[in-house]
Amino acid sequence: MKRPIVAAILLSVSVLPGCATNGAVRQPAPSDHAFSPSVNIAGSRALYIFSLSRLRMLDGDMEGALTLLNGAIEADPNSPFLHTAAAEIYLKTGKLDDALRACENAIRIDPNFRQARIMAGTILASLKRDKEAVAHLKKAIELDPAKEDAYLHLAVSYVRVFEYEEAVNTLKALIKVKPDSSLGYYYLGKTYDQMKLQKEAAVYYKKSIELKPDFEQAMIDLGIAQEGLGLYDEAIGTYKELLVANPFNMNVLQHLMQLFLQQQRLEDALPLLNSMKERGVGGLETQRKIGLIYLELERYDEAIEVFKDILSREPNAHQIRFYLASAYEDKEEFDKAIEEFGKIPPSAFNYFEAVGHIAFIYRDQGMADKGVATLSDAITANPKQLDLYLYLAALYESMEKYSDGLALLKDVESGFASDPRLHFRMGIILDKMGKKEESIERMKRVLSLSPDDAQALNYLGYTYAELGIKLEEALQYLKKAVELRPNDGFILDSLGWVYFKLKRYDDAVSYLERASKLVDDDLTILEHLADAYAAKREYRKAQEIYKKILAAEPGRRDILEKKRKAKAESLER
Repeated sequence: MKRPIVAAILLSVSVLPGCATNGAVRQPAPSDHAFSPSVNIAGSRALYIFSLSRLRMLDGDMEGALTLLNGAIEADPNSPFLHTAAAEIYLKTGKLDDALRACENAIRIDPNFRQARIMAGTILASLKRDKEAVAHLKKAIELDPAKEDAYLHLAVSYVRVFEYEEAVNTLKALIKVKPDSSLGYYYLGKTYDQMKLQKEAAVYYKKSIELKPDFEQAMIDLGIAQEGLGLYDEAIGTYKELLVANPFNMNVLQHLMQLFLQQQRLEDALPLLNSMKERGVGGLETQRKIGLIYLELERYDEAIEVFKDILSREPNAHQIRFYLASAYEDKEEFDKAIEEFGKIPPSAFNYFEAVGHIAFIYRDQGMADKGVATLSDAITANPKQLDLYLYLAALYESMEKYSDGLALLKDVESGFASDPRLHFRMGIILDKMGKKEESIERMKRVLSLSPDDAQALNYLGYTYAELGIKLEEALQYLKKAVELRPNDGFILDSLGWVYFKLKRYDDAVSYLERASKLVDDDLTILEHLADAYAAKREYRKAQEIYKKILAAEPGRRDILEKKRKAKAESLER
């Protein structure tokens, strides 16, 4: 629930860190009460009425308090204090325009009345009139340079009008006056965050935390900055330190859990998610994540229990049922998988994918014809669904019935000519039929319809590399593919292989090493890397990889010959 604008203004700086975020820098509120201890009221009657007004306000009777306060102002119309007191009541009742007018009255009476300047600045900032707020806040600093509240408000207003240098200068001026200002350092960090200078932001967050070790929001923002810098282990350490102080901080738990998931540290994410589940945080979404982690970790029985539990409460959660069926499929309990996939109705968004799974399960059970019949029946009922034709063509392809798959797609091509997926699948089938030129033309058709199709770019680049033709063109295709999917090991392998063909062996090794780390069990990638090492005369490294490939495929005479050659070259050197 969003905090009302008036309440945000009235919050004290002491609670500000708990409501800050890593997004836009938020306007802090005055750190001290709006009024000074020395009450500047001329007449005793005005002071008496003001006192009654304060009592009404403390009892929650804002209208009564305002009525009395207006009486006090009539008795002493030249008291800036009373006009600022009226502004506070207007503020509490959400009447910002009236509050601003009351502050302006106080300032007209006494331009040096600091409390009115601070309040006017915060109100204007809350109304997104930051440029007007600046003048009042600068004056407040001039009137009392030792107080930090005006500096903080001023810096945030500068940030919101994108005057970052002024914001930085303001906060550094505060730190010079008040070297122990934890908030000053914190807001410097927030400002640098806004400027996308996360390294500098982290430095100031750390300084803020040194001054105030229990500054929770500064630690959270430090962790986020560390994530942005790619310092994931440091971010994890920061979040864990926070959890030592408060093990039930759901905000921190969620940050840490998301980081573990992004880093594929699933075993580390599980206890956090289970902790969130126990406390009712995230509801079914938390359970869904737990189930998917179990599925990814091949802990199928536990995944099945989680998904069944969700379905007992949400029987129409078709995506959860899909996950349940997938768990049964991976566990090779095929009858149960087919049963669950079969419960997904035609109206569900994942129905066609479920039918595709059923068809391929039949194939894996040696009943490929039944899989073909399943998809054919679905096509009869849904003739305008390209997904079904693609699944059937892929099924024919897996059965090595390439002509049947190609004929199927050609029959419906006129109805789906603008869909790049049709041309991509036809290109793959043509390639397996040995029709390279036609396959290349189909992939170019894909790119004419979808220029950022990373798989088509990869196919063309790798095919040219394998053929040893148009290598510079291949290089451009694959550079773009890597930009689109920088962590795809197969695309990185293709780019490395083009560099190898271009005899740019240093570049080749660089990309092939990255590819082999991402896909460490692919023998083709390993062979490419070994070939690149051999080309660089790093024969010992090449030998080790050839040895690994031979352990997986002992009958590879080509690899055995490469290994022998690398060994001979190594001995000669």
